[in-house]
Amino acid sequence: MKNSLIDAGPIIALFDNSDQHHNKVLTFLKEYRGRLTTTWPVLTEVCYMLDFNRNTQLDFLDWIIAGGLDIYNIQKWQIGGIKDWFSRYSDLPADLADCTLMEVAESESIDSIITLDRDFSVYKLNSGKYLKNLIG
Repeated sequence: MKNSLIDAGPIIALFDNSDQHHNKVLTFLKEYRGRLTTTWPVLTEVCYMLDFNRNTQLDFLDWIIAGGLDIYNIQKWQIGGIKDWFSRYSDLPADLADCTLMEVAESESIDSIITLDRDFSVYKLNSGKYLKNLIG
């Protein structure tokens, strides 16, 4: 079974039906066969962006509880790698969520992501390859 990373944007769009990408993400995820992996900084960003409605936030958390996402727990030894991602892309708006996703891609040999951000078309893995954006 395929394992792909998922960024905050598609999750926000999934739970905010007024988002311009809502239908695109909903259709994609209905057809996607595989596991979705993300990190705590991504979850924090999603909850913050869904703060317009407490029930929407609760629906999001229920989705996680029901198995909608796998949450990768960053370990202390990985902080140096995350710092390296920040340094490497200091000229871009690389945030903690993005850098943790890149670190997980390296650590877990994941080669694909579901994102609405164009930044991931610039971020390169240590192999010189880019993550394949499955929804892009």
